[in-house]
Amino acid sequence: MPTMAQEMAYPDKCKMEGGMDMSKMDMSKMDMSGMGEMTDYQKASMEGMKSMHMNMMQGMMKKDADVSFICGMIAHHMGAISMSEVELKYGDNKEAKEMAQKVIDAQKKEITEMTKWLDKEAK
Repeated sequence: MPTMAQEMAYPDKCKMEGGMDMSKMDMSKMDMSGMGEMTDYQKASMEGMKSMHMNMMQGMMKKDADVSFICGMIAHHMGAISMSEVELKYGDNKEAKEMAQKVIDAQKKEITEMTKWLDKEAK
């Protein structure tokens, strides 16, 4: 079952034109030696972080500073949603889970606003 962060697609206007497509990078081969055995929580967190970093790098390559900023922030917010989803799934502290849900709600709203801006302003 896909998570909210996965359901929210990184906008096409944030993806690189030509050149290296960051989404095709095999991030599963990232060097994680020395990290030992990871818990399911840690594995889920790492997957979200890898996706966020790929999208942020791609968005920051835009030549327009405003578009680059918005794309980077969208990726950052998607990462925050992913982290919060991991907390909701694996966390057991009621207050932490409430904070995670607040993050999801706020970041989804901001991503929607930023995507609308991209649709209007990005060429």
